[in-house]
Amino acid sequence: MTSAPHSTTARQLALIDQLRDRPFPAHHGLAATAGGVPGEPVRSVPGGHVAQLWEGPPLWDADPADAEEIREECAAGLAALTAVLSLRWGPPTVVELAGRLERLAWGLPVRPPLDLLCGQVARVHTWQIGGRWVAIGAGQGGPELPYRLLAAIGEGTVEEVP
Repeated sequence: MTSAPHSTTARQLALIDQLRDRPFPAHHGLAATAGGVPGEPVRSVPGGHVAQLWEGPPLWDADPADAEEIREECAAGLAALTAVLSLRWGPPTVVELAGRLERLAWGLPVRPPLDLLCGQVARVHTWQIGGRWVAIGAGQGGPELPYRLLAAIGEGTVEEVP
C-alpha cells in the first residue's frame, strides 16, 4: 500500500511545500503534480489547492479485518504527518468540518478549498503560515470508498472560512 514511512512522509512534505508556494488559479481546474499519488492530480481552485497524499484500496468487497487495518494505516499516516508539521509550525488547530458539510447540503456556500474536503474528512489539523493556512485530514467519502489522507492549502485564515 505505502512505501517506507520516512520516504512517504518526505514526499508528502515536499508536495505540501510545493503547494504552499504555488499561486492559486483564477478558475477551477486540475493541475498534475509529480509529487502526488500517481494518477491523482492536485485539485486547484480559486483560493486553494487540495492534494491526495495517500489512498488505500477500494473497500467494496474488503474483509472487515483488512478494512480495519487500512483505516489504522491511514490514521497512522495522519498522526506521523501531524507530528512532523507540528515540529515545524507548532501544535495544530483542529477544525471540525461537519458544519461546512451541512452548509453544502443546504445549498449554502463554503469557501474553497474546504468545500472539497468536507465530504471526504470529518476534521482537519490546521496551521496558519503567513496569509495562507495548511490543513491535513484523513477519512473515507463513503463506506465502500478508499481511505484517503488529504492536504489543503487556502488563503486567509481557517477561522474566517464559513
